[in-house]
Amino acid sequence: MVNHKEFDSFNKKQIKVVNQAAEMAEELVSDYYKLSSSQWLRRRYDIKTLADLSPEEIVSGPFAQIIRYKAHPKDSFLGSSAYDFYKICLQDNSILAVIRDYKTIKLSPFTLYIITHELIHIVRFSEFIQNFNASNEEKLAEETRVHNNTHEILKSIKLPGLSNVLQFYDKWRVPVDEFDELSLQEA
Repeated sequence: MVNHKEFDSFNKKQIKVVNQAAEMAEELVSDYYKLSSSQWLRRRYDIKTLADLSPEEIVSGPFAQIIRYKAHPKDSFLGSSAYDFYKICLQDNSILAVIRDYKTIKLSPFTLYIITHELIHIVRFSEFIQNFNASNEEKLAEETRVHNNTHEILKSIKLPGLSNVLQFYDKWRVPVDEFDELSLQEA
């Protein structure tokens, strides 16, 4: 069992920065996909940080993960009323490690990128553009597509430090075949 105390967590000031990044990401993704307010509200998701994650929602390595749950409206347990609920699980410790190790990466633009990226996944799952239970090979190809979309959304945003974050993720925007070749060359 994973103990939350083993990991670095966001402090109150950092939580405020993450909340601002989430608000901005929601607006940017909504605009990009031309979603009305009512369409956006139908996307059933939540964003949680380490303090609110259960032990099985904590992973080592990634900056965030999406977990899909089946949910029901209150007082209704009919199978026909079930819907997908997505939980974006931010991994504070992994995010803070990058902030600590890469002095040019700042929390605000980094979490903006991460949350924008995860929201794009949710839109693509919700619109049946991408299968949540895809093969590992297809998931890797999807990551490249979503990184490209994330870059497209954020490239013209004026936010101090965002260009450093976009550069940090450049290698994820190449097609999977090229990424495999680059990985072999770097090894």
